[in-house]
Amino acid sequence: MKHSDSGLTSIVLLLTAGLGFSHAVAQTEKEPGQQVFQDYCSSCHVSEAETTAAQIAPTLEALQSLSAASLEFAINEGVMYGQASVLSNAQKSQVVAYLARETDDSWLQPTLCPAGATAVAPDGRISLARFGVDYLSTRHMSSTEAGLHKENFANLELAWALAFPDVSALRASPVIVGDTVFYAATGSRKVMALDASSGCARWVFDSPTRLRSSLTYGPLGTAGPDAIVYGDAEGFVYALAASTGELIWSQDVRSHGRGVRLTGAMVLHEERVYVPVSASGVSQGGTPTFECCVGHGEIVALDAATGAVDWVYHTMPEADYTGERNSLGVRLRGPSGAPIWSTPTVDAARGLLFVTTGENTSHPATPTSDAVIALDLATGAQRWVFQGLWNDVWNTACGRVAGPNCPNQHPSTLADKDFGGSAAIVSTDIGDVLLAGQKTGDLWALNPDTGALIWNQRVGTGTALGGNHWGIATDGEKVFLPINDPGQARGTYVPRPGVYSFYVDTGEPGWFRAETPACDNRADWLKGCDNRYGHSVTPLLIDGVLITGTIDGRLLALDAETGDVLFEFDTVREYDAVNGVQGIGGAIDAHGIAAGAGLLLVNSGYGRVGGTSGNVLLAFRPRAE
Repeated sequence: MKHSDSGLTSIVLLLTAGLGFSHAVAQTEKEPGQQVFQDYCSSCHVSEAETTAAQIAPTLEALQSLSAASLEFAINEGVMYGQASVLSNAQKSQVVAYLARETDDSWLQPTLCPAGATAVAPDGRISLARFGVDYLSTRHMSSTEAGLHKENFANLELAWALAFPDVSALRASPVIVGDTVFYAATGSRKVMALDASSGCARWVFDSPTRLRSSLTYGPLGTAGPDAIVYGDAEGFVYALAASTGELIWSQDVRSHGRGVRLTGAMVLHEERVYVPVSASGVSQGGTPTFECCVGHGEIVALDAATGAVDWVYHTMPEADYTGERNSLGVRLRGPSGAPIWSTPTVDAARGLLFVTTGENTSHPATPTSDAVIALDLATGAQRWVFQGLWNDVWNTACGRVAGPNCPNQHPSTLADKDFGGSAAIVSTDIGDVLLAGQKTGDLWALNPDTGALIWNQRVGTGTALGGNHWGIATDGEKVFLPINDPGQARGTYVPRPGVYSFYVDTGEPGWFRAETPACDNRADWLKGCDNRYGHSVTPLLIDGVLITGTIDGRLLALDAETGDVLFEFDTVREYDAVNGVQGIGGAIDAHGIAAGAGLLLVNSGYGRVGGTSGNVLLAFRPRAE
């Protein structure tokens, strides 16, 4: 493997070396970032003059050779995620500013379209306006919307690859309007309007904060301008003019301080933007001295025209001291958790908003964790709750050796088995059905009016990273359940990675595709191909074809009727990107698959939770006959 880009090499260094934070008493007054580094980092990350034979963590000088993007990824999502959780967002920004080498955006110039070809004029042909495809979150596109037909998939070829420096994970889905692909290159802090035919950028917006969510497109209110709406990794929502990329408004939706993330896509519907908030204290719990835990999931409804807050739904009350202490004597707080890191589903006919939640992170457990929840679309009032797993109380202290803040009090399941994908609603002969997959490996079919269980199917036992991770897709007749299930069989856990189909009206199984390791003759930087090859990415249906991908980087197009493979492409390779940046492919995960304007678009690279890093957006189209 050849890497001419020092940023990518540095990412590998960070991912493999491991880093550690510790607290030291500051002796002299320093600039804020330097002081944060001395207080929390300097005992592990010493200068080269102080290194010893036992030194493992990168030196101060090595850290100072990294870009801000590389450092931000390490402390917010990568190997430093747990250790850096004791820092506030302001402290993280300060230490990154102290350490980071000067930002080099010279790569943007060859990414831009030629002068005179930069106008964005959406012509009304909307291929993909939101992550769920429709408001019901079916992830089902027609051939007209996608510009692709079933017979095209056996004849796909790579049209272009766009690469991003200092990026090791791409997680967001674009939206496609006319011949423009609006894309959030999450690791680079850039939101772009790309020319669908060539991949060049018509405009670029420099986000002031770290990107995270997928994009949403639509008018801001009944008569408002067409906009691109997204959420970041720090609790801010942005609305950009689709034609120019200029900022229209931004809104801070944080109410719990540190630890707020906007992972799920914003939903722009009529006069409101519905914002899913993921906050829980899950990472802070890994710090023994942290008073675990605070933060909980929310839905924040914003006025689409102005960004002003309309209403807020909380998955639980604010955390308070419980009277309990951990083994170090540190006071504990709760309830906390039930973050919402999926994209909400709008059922306008019922006037309901459906959301799904994750685990509790401290006691007491709440009935809103690991749940599907129906809210009043106009007011945010809770209509009903269906809980898939009770007493799932977990945080990052619950490793192989439990730390002081691991909530091991009876009867916590310590499972970390969230609902990570949207709930989807379809009409069938038995009436409307609400479908949701869970990391337990469960597929739930519920009555959307009451939350009552219609049927349930389970594939395996799931794990914290297994079961159904980022969601499902349905064509109304069948529902397709990707299963990740990493690792080897142990105890009662038997991995069942693959894709499984079920008939919506009865829950009866259809076809399934069980994955097996695929390691032979593949890139030498592919990680864990012998035990990480399941399906975690949210799938997409197009004209009777199910598009999915694997953690080991294989893109698959399957016949939705039979499961037969129509197209397969190994994305773990090097690419000659259209903007001259060295590209490498990796894991396909998160919100990594989209389509429109005759293209199939795929993120390749997800250097998180054991996945293989990468930095390319790939565009496929039918080969010319």
